[in-house]
Amino acid sequence: MSFFKSRRSAVLARHGAVATSQPLAAQAGLRMLMDGGNAVDAAVAAAAALNVVEPGSTGIGGDMFALIWDAKERKVKALNGSGRQAAAANVADVRKAGFDAIPNEGPGSWFAVSVPGTVDGWQTALEHYGRMTFREVLAPAIDYAINGYGVSDIVSYGWRSNEAKLSFKPSGAEMMPVNGRTPRKGEFVRLPNLGRSMQAIAEGGKDAFYKGEIAKKIADYVQSLGGWLTEQDLAEHHSDWDEAISVDYRGVKVWECPPNGQGIAALIALNLAKGFDVTGMGAQSPDRYHYLIESMRRGYADALQYVADPRMVEVPIGPLLSDEYADRRRAGISGDHADPNISYGDPMGGADTVYVTAVDGDGNACSLINSLFAGFGTGLVAPTTGIALQNRGSLFSFDPNHLNYLQGKKRPFQTIIPAMATKDDEMYLSFGVMGGFVQPQGHLQVVSNMVDFGMDSQEALDALRFKVMVEGDNSVIVEEDADPAMVENLRKRGHTVHVKTGYERIEFGGGQVISRDPETGILTAGSEPRKDGSAVGW
Repeated sequence: MSFFKSRRSAVLARHGAVATSQPLAAQAGLRMLMDGGNAVDAAVAAAAALNVVEPGSTGIGGDMFALIWDAKERKVKALNGSGRQAAAANVADVRKAGFDAIPNEGPGSWFAVSVPGTVDGWQTALEHYGRMTFREVLAPAIDYAINGYGVSDIVSYGWRSNEAKLSFKPSGAEMMPVNGRTPRKGEFVRLPNLGRSMQAIAEGGKDAFYKGEIAKKIADYVQSLGGWLTEQDLAEHHSDWDEAISVDYRGVKVWECPPNGQGIAALIALNLAKGFDVTGMGAQSPDRYHYLIESMRRGYADALQYVADPRMVEVPIGPLLSDEYADRRRAGISGDHADPNISYGDPMGGADTVYVTAVDGDGNACSLINSLFAGFGTGLVAPTTGIALQNRGSLFSFDPNHLNYLQGKKRPFQTIIPAMATKDDEMYLSFGVMGGFVQPQGHLQVVSNMVDFGMDSQEALDALRFKVMVEGDNSVIVEEDADPAMVENLRKRGHTVHVKTGYERIEFGGGQVISRDPETGILTAGSEPRKDGSAVGW
């Protein structure tokens, strides 16, 4: 069995655990638990801290989703904290500006700035399921922003790679805090403008973001560049509680948020994979890689066709997750060769994210994901706020016949997806794997590692992963430790396989997993070995 050489052990705790991609943020979440907070308080505190200590990946200028398990209600709740596109959004304006699609960065990226949903999502989660105040959970983040912190290795690497993007407009300098450049490993930084914005939110709640001075600064800046976002768009925003969606994978019910997120891609793939004897194939066998890859490619073909805002268009969620549909799609998978031309099915017929998981001693769990989409989103920073604005609106389609067609007040396709799993009506896993289109693939592989091969939370993350390229040539990326014979076998089946090394391995995503034993209450937490993160508990 092949693993990433992390030499990490799972963290075992009884009173609570937090796992995320940056140790300072994990400690911020743990502090909430130790001060009497619950899993939701811890997750929001950690996410807020990540805005400061890993600012390229997340922030209050982006979106969030959460799955929450309330130990008393014994039910998975889905929170959609993503924002809608501006009311004035339309394809004609983008084409008139000379673009055939909304740019991710640089000229035209102001069209990609949809309403940031994070702050409302945090407050909504806290009001319904938290024990602590906004002021309490934001305190660690504000402290790091105002008083400073040392920049870690992987964060420095990602920050530096976005220096050109941040240089596009003068206010980007607010995110280049070391003499006008991005920080290197070990350098000390402060983000005072971001800290002051967070302080205002801590004191005034979501209204301080959506209706106050901050909202005006964001809207005025976007409009000054030629974008759509207005103060009214911000003032009208609200999060939504949704019914979580799930499939049964060998007795484990795996849960995702419904569309407009891509979590349904993972569920479709799991529904296909459960029809194969994955355990009998072996964890790092070419057969397992092949069948999971082919299942995932079909899951993505369907997701890219059907995922959209279900409050604006009809999304066939039930049919896509039916066993009958899975049987029909699975029949097209050959064990001998890769399918070169996978299309979406007919269910009605025959760059960067952060993830936090927290579980408390009472068995409550919060699986929360927060993102700006690409690194620092658009790279546009609202002047004097320290808030980098997301580029999620770039994911809209310009095809008027596509469900995800650009429209005002519509939520775009979302890549960010938290996950959870229950077994025998008990919370079993609170987990996620961040990283754009890697996320459903990570969910598929982590669940298979734990259910099919009995791995614990850390082993499931240490195990080598593959990445199917969703856009482009449908090639597959594997890690340098993969058996060369296995790689050659995949190539003989028709897969185009590339091997990644070094820093490139962060492309395989950043996972965090906490499992819970319902009999003992023991929490087993693991954190992504390919990044800086940590799992902590008490």
